[in-house]
Amino acid sequence: MTDELDSREVTPLVDEAVKKAAVCWVSVGNGPAVALWCLPLEGTLLVVSGPGEQSAPGLADADAAQVTLRGDHGGRIVTWPARVTRLQPGTEEWEAAAPLVAAKRLNASGPTADLIGRWATEGCALNRLAPAGTPVAGADLPAESLAEPPREAPVVRATRKPFRLHKVRRR
Repeated sequence: MTDELDSREVTPLVDEAVKKAAVCWVSVGNGPAVALWCLPLEGTLLVVSGPGEQSAPGLADADAAQVTLRGDHGGRIVTWPARVTRLQPGTEEWEAAAPLVAAKRLNASGPTADLIGRWATEGCALNRLAPAGTPVAGADLPAESLAEPPREAPVVRATRKPFRLHKVRRR
């Protein structure tokens, strides 16, 4: 694990942004970026996804991704290529990282040990995102918005007409 972390490319901006990250935007291949909660650890980000967890299309099997982080002002400050490593249950890396991520998991049902066990048995992916290339920051970031229309989601409800107690009379 240490050799892999020592070989990564880190700039002071990426290092500082990673330390403060709670949410990152990750895109795999040419796919859209998705917002994921993450945990910073030793200059990398840990992300869990899968059944019962957040959806990260393609990340579980990816070798590389693009990570975007924002600053205190809420705007994008850096985008960097990441090397994706999936941590396997039962390994030393898993045993060190999974309890840390599980302890920070909001709204988890049950004890941390049960959550880690579910991740291991139900096919959830615990991935490490390590900086692996030259980041894009400052004047090199796109000047335009890059906002996308909302994606379709099964949780969207139809808007109802407002409730009225009486009819409005027209004069």
